[in-house]
Amino acid sequence: MAIESVQNLKEETIEKLQDLIRANIDSYKGFKQASEKVENEHLKDLFCTLATERSEQATQLQKYVELNHEDAEDDGSYAAAGHRAWVSLRAAISDGDNYAMLAEAERGEDYIKGLYEKVLVDIAGNALSDVLHQQYSQVKATHDRIRDLRDSLKDNE
Repeated sequence: MAIESVQNLKEETIEKLQDLIRANIDSYKGFKQASEKVENEHLKDLFCTLATERSEQATQLQKYVELNHEDAEDDGSYAAAGHRAWVSLRAAISDGDNYAMLAEAERGEDYIKGLYEKVLVDIAGNALSDVLHQQYSQVKATHDRIRDLRDSLKDNE
């Protein structure tokens, strides 16, 4: 059996990368949509920055899939489209309420953080471990930041 390398990834690894690509695209779209709904300039800037980070993560993973002569995912998942619709609905109902937007953003962050944790266990020690751990660190930091911002707003009510 050949040793897995960046240009010779196992099919299981490529499938997991595709899952992470979809999740990052979903996260990008969610943060972008949230930045368009929220009126608070600090949150608007934060959501724009986070959208860019997730787009960059997806692009990085897409390159590894394409190095293996596979077509990389370039769209999010159906389930995330439903989540984004819920974010829109909540924003419309709550008139862009910052707490509600952060609560929904954290829920999305729970999902992507959990997915990275699962992938890191499922394909531990693969050729992309360093890349995946670096991305996971960014995802976890974002999750914690969103959670802390949400909690600070709840405490101020």
